[in-house]
Amino acid sequence: MRKRRSLRGRSLGRRSVLAGLAAGSSLLALPRLGRGAERLVLKFIPQADLAILDPIWTTAYVTRNHGLMVFDTLFGIDGQFRPRLQMLESASEEENGRLWRLRLREGLWFHDGEPVRAADCIASITRWGARDAFGQALLAATDRMTAVDDRTFLIRLTRPFPLLPDALGKAASSIPAIMPERLARTDPFSAVTEMVGSGPYRFKADERVPGALVVYERFERYRPREEGTPDWLAGPKVARFDRVEWHVIPDPATAAAALQSGEVDWWEQPSFDLLPLLAAHPDIEVVQLDPTGFPSMLRFNHLWPPFDNPEIRRALLGAVSQSDEMIAVAGTDPSRYRTPVGFFPPASPMASDAGLDVLTAPRDLARVKAAIQAAGYRGEKVVALLATDFPVLNAMGVVGIDMLQHAGLNVEVVATDWGSVVQRRAKQDAPEAGGWSVFFTSFSGLDQFSPANHVGLRGNGKAAWFGWPTAPKLEALREQWFAAHDLAAQQELCRAIQLQAFQDVPYLPLGLYYQPTAHRRDLVGLLHGMPLFWNVERKE
Repeated sequence: MRKRRSLRGRSLGRRSVLAGLAAGSSLLALPRLGRGAERLVLKFIPQADLAILDPIWTTAYVTRNHGLMVFDTLFGIDGQFRPRLQMLESASEEENGRLWRLRLREGLWFHDGEPVRAADCIASITRWGARDAFGQALLAATDRMTAVDDRTFLIRLTRPFPLLPDALGKAASSIPAIMPERLARTDPFSAVTEMVGSGPYRFKADERVPGALVVYERFERYRPREEGTPDWLAGPKVARFDRVEWHVIPDPATAAAALQSGEVDWWEQPSFDLLPLLAAHPDIEVVQLDPTGFPSMLRFNHLWPPFDNPEIRRALLGAVSQSDEMIAVAGTDPSRYRTPVGFFPPASPMASDAGLDVLTAPRDLARVKAAIQAAGYRGEKVVALLATDFPVLNAMGVVGIDMLQHAGLNVEVVATDWGSVVQRRAKQDAPEAGGWSVFFTSFSGLDQFSPANHVGLRGNGKAAWFGWPTAPKLEALREQWFAAHDLAAQQELCRAIQLQAFQDVPYLPLGLYYQPTAHRRDLVGLLHGMPLFWNVERKE
């Protein structure tokens, strides 16, 4: 444990040095604009580079955020997690819940000039449902989808599925993005690279500079809803900037300096050690947009040794120190993180204390090491992917890798950028052949609110999220949850799911942190939930 703390200290110490340098760092070589043009351009620092464009193919949030700009969804959730009509004019449940009739609003256009049709929606739902956990549940209950006309389509079910609007309006990854039928017919397991949506912004492929710049421009033919109030993904989506630029700045000190000087408007995920510096600046506001926090995890590859062995995965539960992980990520302020946290976030009504004693009992690494050896570990290489350009995940990974090493595992660290982690974690090859054994990530609590959209708890083998666990008992409990008739029954089943997850261990839960964002004070109208680029404007 002593070595783990020293590693964490070195990681935080480096960032503290960067904090001291922030005010004097060389600023970005951003183009200088005239006053009038500057007011119509929003400059944003994303959490990482946009390595993957297709919001169906990956659950990475940088891709989800990109997808919400380019694509629209049939429903949109509001701040109370309720689905509201978005692309739809109407949605009716008929035949005792076995038929849904969905009708599109008038005036919806794709960025290539083609109208949005019912056939586009059917193809998009089909492709999304092949990859997404919630979508898979919806398609499993679907008999067929048919277009009545260009604006109306039917979803006929084999059994009632009252959560259909929640599924088709989910903000969690992967979003049910509506794209042209010609693109939606792409193999779900191959990424779409042509970005044609019907959302408020168009993707400028001709201006993309991988690792540096992503550009969007307002889609003039986008028609916002005429009623309602902007609230998360619900209500009118009014794009007030002509142009949005994402400037990829991996170095926190440079990002802080750019925000302080006004060369950028908004930094999505400022480093925790730089928050006091930013909060003290008179022209910068530090705010918390996501009230659900970010549950974190060490994800196993279940296809290959050693983590195809559940006894080894279970043994490692005894080595996890959630407090070490979250202090490394968020610092010592207890308001910035939560522990202990199981497989559902504290904000969810599905959260419970079931089985948490395995995380709160005294840590004994010697016992863990002996249990791993007794489980049959034979020194297999553990390839750990570490994101170096993502401060939160880097800190989490440094502590987690140190824990694996102290547990007696033969760890090989692959230190690379987050975009490369996102690409490599999709590979099912053996670790020694370009695959991987573990990676570290975090989700918005919204993504883990219930079994419906919790991809980390799926146990459907190679159809599951990266890591591909096979866990039939978890799958059976999930099916029972969908059939539960009231909240109390759902909560009881989630207790059972959490207890089973501590047996199957699809991943190691590492705690939860609350990630603030920082922006210039003249930027107003930011919506809660996630980085959203409609309704935002620059005040006079």
